[in-house]
Parts: sequence; structure tokens; C-alpha cells
Amino acid sequence: MMLHRSILRTTLCLLLLTPLWIPAAWAEADANDLKQMQTHLSDTSLTGGYTYAQQFFRVESYWNVASADLHLDYKFSPLMQNERSSITLYVNDTPVYSFRPKLADKPEQQLDVSVPASLLVNGVNSLSVQGHLETAAPAAQNACLPTDYRDSWLQIAKSSRIAVNYTIKPVSDSIRDFQLHFIGQDTVTNGLNAIAVMPDSTPTELEAATYVLSGFAKSNQVTDKPIPLVTYTSDLAKTKDALILLSSYDHLPAEVKAAIPAEDLTKKAILQLVVLNGHKILVITSANEALLIKAGRLGANQELLSQIDNPRKEVVDSTEVDTPAVTISRNVPLTETGDKLTGDRHREKAYFITLPGNRSIADASKMRINFRYARNLDFDRSLITILVNDTPIGSKKLTSELADGDHMDLTIPKSLNISGNFTVKAAFDLEMKNAGCITNEDQMPWAFIEKDSMLQLNTKDRTELLFNNYPYPLLRDGSYNQVTVVLPNSRDTYLYETLTNVFNLLGRYAQTNTGSIRYVEGGATADQLKGRQIIAIGSYKDNEVIAANNDKLYFKYDGSGQGIVSNEKMSIESGYGQRIGTLQLIDSPYEQGLGFLAITGSKPEYVYMASKLIGSEGSLWKVYGDGAVTDVDGNIQAFRFKKEASAAPSSALNNVLARRDVLGFMIAAGLVALLVILSLILMIRKYANRKRRDQR
Repeated sequence: MMLHRSILRTTLCLLLLTPLWIPAAWAEADANDLKQMQTHLSDTSLTGGYTYAQQFFRVESYWNVASADLHLDYKFSPLMQNERSSITLYVNDTPVYSFRPKLADKPEQQLDVSVPASLLVNGVNSLSVQGHLETAAPAAQNACLPTDYRDSWLQIAKSSRIAVNYTIKPVSDSIRDFQLHFIGQDTVTNGLNAIAVMPDSTPTELEAATYVLSGFAKSNQVTDKPIPLVTYTSDLAKTKDALILLSSYDHLPAEVKAAIPAEDLTKKAILQLVVLNGHKILVITSANEALLIKAGRLGANQELLSQIDNPRKEVVDSTEVDTPAVTISRNVPLTETGDKLTGDRHREKAYFITLPGNRSIADASKMRINFRYARNLDFDRSLITILVNDTPIGSKKLTSELADGDHMDLTIPKSLNISGNFTVKAAFDLEMKNAGCITNEDQMPWAFIEKDSMLQLNTKDRTELLFNNYPYPLLRDGSYNQVTVVLPNSRDTYLYETLTNVFNLLGRYAQTNTGSIRYVEGGATADQLKGRQIIAIGSYKDNEVIAANNDKLYFKYDGSGQGIVSNEKMSIESGYGQRIGTLQLIDSPYEQGLGFLAITGSKPEYVYMASKLIGSEGSLWKVYGDGAVTDVDGNIQAFRFKKEASAAPSSALNNVLARRDVLGFMIAAGLVALLVILSLILMIRKYANRKRRDQR
């Protein structure tokens, strides 16, 4: 009996403990699956009175967001009045936390805030910091005097971050969902995606893969992390969460062929999701070279990919894959619906204007800003300022008479040298009367920028072969400009890393998938290079095109091709010349008016090192002129070898014809002058006739 009771007690204990143990195991598994994506904030300074700053972070649509945490590292003026200063944090315009700066021995402070997951949305989210900063309490006898804000400041350090905790939804059976995972910021940041070709890939396969790479590079939100172009191995699918394999059908590895239904691919290409090693990969293949390239162009058309809800897409001769052509409109609206700015003091609204990288703003480009604003302003101190790329180009004082319909007409100064994308910013200073005596309201005062605000842009090509104008000549008006890539005779990992750098940046600038890219090996003939913009990759020894044009390079190889020698711009020691990489942009030796970009060094690692200079926008600004050198220590030197062309004398007639307003005025003035002359002639004739009659 006692034995039965003991067994019963033991069983009951196990039953009671088991429910507690199982959820603990589940919780541990969930914790292991939980991922975190951190977005660091940029250095931000808030100064004076009522002030705010805004930054952005992303939430991917395939995340199940569990929570979000905000960490702030900040410091403030030691003169800050604690009881009269406050900071409020907003996520997507919803307040989540308010605090007062703590007075301490050190001005540096830290803050951790939990952000409700319910406030986050898929896509872009905003984080706003809004503050009221004061350093001096108002005198009791003069409570309505304006507060002095000169020493009111708060700085948010770039170590501040917002961390989103999430789990990942598995890739569904659709190409559209695979695309979202492939370009997701967590996938790119952690290096979990790649575009692969076979180790013995043909020029056609490389061409198609480059189109795909360009399209995804343009959609990549993580600008400092390129999408890698690699060679396929059987282990690659184990290490990559999102992999695209592009190959002709005959070159596909056996395990991939086995996952694709056997069929005739001579008259079609396919984009097919298959499962390898537990991961879905997108296979782009065909037995027809022309259709394989067409399928690559479809892979570059991100808009079309985002519409494919099936795991398979067939491409035939009649399939439409091209992106719309780039149109360069002379009239560019700033806003589609109008924009409202609320709150007192300094308020800004910025507009991002896109132009192809080879286009610059020419003479007589102008803008018209139409706007309205509140009538309860202090019009002695309120104004609007227009800035282009943060350079002010004009200001106007606000007046009560024009509050219901004001405008500014401005000419964009040619001296700004704007090319490619740029920003236009409307900055309002909305000052209130007796601001020290009234309570600030978020919706008071206000200004509104009308939807008919417009830019009138005259643009011109920047055709000089300089890195200042890069990516010209490789791109023109957003499209690949008949590019031929001359490969070295042997391929290694450094070559594919070099191609990764070159085409990730070019892809960010490419706005269409209709341009032309060709690949040839190092022994390309003159006929293959005629009429083409050339990218030559490699060294003197493994690229015959570089060797054949060594005498035309700014940084030439020595007679043995071992290293680069000194020139008129730079002294180069013989050993050092074997440890550097160079970028050189020269006139094409094969046809006048075209370009030749040499990415070269004595070894593949130095070629790759040079390619990093044109691998991202963050490094491109370090390169100018038409020749650059870099070494393993990170030293970069850029030079201009081409003589600067003397500016052509400006034609007064051309300037007048470009200004329609001036032309209209001159025509009107000419007509008035003509009428005056005709009137004078008629009057002279009239009086002459009268005089003759009187003499008779």
C-alpha cells in the first residue's frame, strides 16, 4: 500500500512539473529564433528653444516584430534649466516617452526606452526628437521678455540606436516574396544573399547576371553593403538564406537540374524557385542565349518581379521585360498634394529631385514656390529661405498682406555645379509675437507649400572624361551606354569581388534595364571594342588590352610589366609600384569620343583594392580627376592629367534664347521701339506736308 502511495505521489509531481518544463523549452526555442536589427542614428544637434530632429529606420514586411528598444547617448548644455527643459520622443508621430535632462557632474547621459511594437509599420518608420530647451529662467518682473536660447543645445551621438526584435516569416512559394527577403536589410547586412554564376561561366551568363545584379543593387537599402557576385559551389546554398543562380541549362549543377522538371528550354527561359539544403533559391536558366539575357533583364526589373505571385515565370520572345525609358522633364513638381508645416520657429521641408548622373543643371534653371501661412505671426521676424543641397539661394520676408497667397521666383545659380540627384529645401522661420507669454501649440502657427510649386530645369550632358562626372561615360541618362568589360585571362575570387564593386555602384545609378553590357576575355580584338565604352580589369600580364595600351595610360607599367612607374604627377618607388592599384579614365584608343576605364594593378588583390574606390557612393567622393592610386594602407591620391579646356566664350544670343522671360521682354520692347519709330516717321511726314501746304 505504501509503495502504491509513493508511486502515486511521484506521478502527481511529474504531472505538475511537466507543464512548467515544456513552456520553458518552447520559450528557449523562441528566444533562439528571435533576431535583432539595429539602426544607428546619425549625429544630431538640437539647438535653441523649441526644436526637433527626425531620423528613419525600416521594418521589413516579412518580420514578425516582437518588440523594439531605443537607446540614446546624448549630452546637453551644462547651463540647461532642468525644470524648464524637456524632450519628447515620437515614433511615427506618436509620443512614446518624455523626460527632462538630468543635471549631473557629467553632461553625457544615457536613456533606454521600450517602443511598443504596435506603433511600427512595414517599410519606413520615423523617429522624432522634439525638445524645449532653456538655459535661463525668465525674470519675475519681466516674464514676457523673450528667452535667450544661444546656449541651449542637446547633442545625440551616433552610438544611439533603435533595435527591432523579430522573427522571420518563411519565404512563401512566390518569386515576389523571395525578392523581398533577398533585398531585406537584415539579409544584406548579414551577408546572407548572393548572385551566383558557374565557375566556367560564359560571357552571356555573366552579362545576364550583371543585369540582375544591377537591378537588385538599385533596390538595396543598405548602401554600404554590396550584393555579392560569386561562383556557385554546392555549399553556397547552405550558407545563404537568399541565393540567385543564373546559368545556361547545360551548365546547371546536377542537384539543381534534379529540382527542375525536365523540359525543352530552347524556346523559353524560366525563373524557378527550388529548395536546396532547406533554403529556397531562385534559378534563372535557359538553353537559348538570347532568352537567358532577356530573363536577366526581367530579373533587373524589380517592379515586375514584385508582381509575380507564383514560384515560376516563363520568358519567351514576346514577354515584355523592359523598364520604362527615362524621361527628363523640364517641369518638375515639388509635391503632389501640397505639404503642411506646423509649429513655431524654424521648420523645414525637403524635396529629393532625381536626375541621371551625367546630367547637370544648366543656365536659366529656376523654381517657383507658392505658399500660404498663418496671420498670427510676428511679420518683423518671420521669413522663408530656399536652399539647394543645403546652400541658400534666396530668402523672403513674410507679410500679413500676402499670407493667403505668397510666392517666390528664384534662379538656380550655375555656380552650385549641381549634377545628378539633389535636394531642395523650404525653411520657414515662423516667429510668434510675445512668444514668451503664450503657451506653445503644435498646430500653431502653420505654413503650407502649394502643389503647383514647380522646378523649371534646363540640363546638359557632363561629357568630360573625369571621375567628377562618374558614372559617365559608362551610364548615360540612366542606361548602360554600350559597355564592354574586358576580363583578365584567369579568374579568381578577387575578380568577382571587383565586378561586385563596379556594378553595385553602377546599378544604383542605372534607372533602366535596356542598356548593353558585354563581356570579352583579355585578348579582345579591336573590332570587338570599337563603338563601346570599355572597362578593362586586370594587370599588364593577364589582360592583353591593358598591355597593348600601356603607352596611353597615365600610370604606366615598366618594360617587364612587373609594376607601375613614376610619372609627371607622382614619384613611385619600384617596390611600391608593385603594391598599388590604379583607376584610370582615358579616351578610348578604339574610337574617338568614347571612354576607357582601366582598373589595374600588378596582382588581382591590388586590382580589387582599386575597384573599392568606385564601389560605393561613400568612397566615390575620394576620387576626382582622371587618375587615382590606392595602396594597402588606405592611402588614396587622385590627379587630373587631361588639360582643362578653356571655357568657351558665352554667347549673348544663346543666353537670351535660353531665357524665355527675357526673350519675351526684348520682343515686346522691340515692338514698342518699332511703333515709336513708325509714329515719329508719320509725324515728321505729317508736319512736312503741312509745312509745304503753308508755303504754297
